[in-house]
Amino acid sequence: MISTLRDTGRKVGRVGEVRLPVASKWIGHGASMDMSAIVPSSAHKGIVAVVGGGRGCQLRTDRAASIIWIPLRGRVQVGNGGDSLLGTGEARVTEADACAYAVGRGHSLWIALLAPPGVWRQVMHGRLGVPAAQAWLFPARYAIDRDLRHRAVALARAVAAENAVEIAVENVLERIAGLQAGFAEAIARCPGRTHAQRRQVFVRLQRVRNYLASNCHLEIDNDELARMANYSPSHFIRAFGSVYQETPHAFLIRQRLERARRLLRVSPLAINEIALESGFENASAFSRLFRQRFGITAGAARKLAASRDAVAA
Repeated sequence: MISTLRDTGRKVGRVGEVRLPVASKWIGHGASMDMSAIVPSSAHKGIVAVVGGGRGCQLRTDRAASIIWIPLRGRVQVGNGGDSLLGTGEARVTEADACAYAVGRGHSLWIALLAPPGVWRQVMHGRLGVPAAQAWLFPARYAIDRDLRHRAVALARAVAAENAVEIAVENVLERIAGLQAGFAEAIARCPGRTHAQRRQVFVRLQRVRNYLASNCHLEIDNDELARMANYSPSHFIRAFGSVYQETPHAFLIRQRLERARRLLRVSPLAINEIALESGFENASAFSRLFRQRFGITAGAARKLAASRDAVAA
């Protein structure tokens, strides 16, 4: 299905009103789909909205596209220069890659919004009013809130019904653009004489930060991270701390604690096992850090999550 974003009558910068093609597709249980099957012509310069549902559904793309991934149920394995398992409550933006793919796990349901970098710039600046200097889709991981989840669910329903997909896509992108706007201050703290130079530095550091968030349960040293950012270890630590206002180690511990809190809610593992699964070698150190971070013990957090789930049910 090929459709066009509805004309809202809004004037957009110097280019007038933006009309952007949107292609959408539902991938069902066990199905495999290549982006070329959704949009046969490489001349398509719009957004591709894909919803995957069921175990083993797969999406692959052979075109360089930045992608927004939003799992709505279950988990999805995302590949883009390094595999990452995303679960409900998370969203991820990946950099332009010609070999990106996703595979649904279990009874999963997920959304992918794909477009070349130039299209994202056009949408964010021309359609959503983001200043031109900031109209980039930066790689990122987010914990999605209720508002973004509602918008994403509405988009999945629109794709399934083949109705009002354009409006639903724009509603999701408005929220993502709002989240991306939070990077402006971090970019301003990056070294570089021009905004373009600072933006390039930010992308390199953000790539490392996302890798840390995805692999926080593993043992990772600063030398490895510095190589990813193309810095010396000392320069990398200084730049990371200046831009994000915390050291790589502090960010790693924070991500491990967040991972542990998620596992306490969804996993049957014992608390000591969750500590190990989250990258902590010492269960007592995990318990102390968890309480410092969240103000309650891990056991109390598990009971609280269970009671909330019972009320929601």
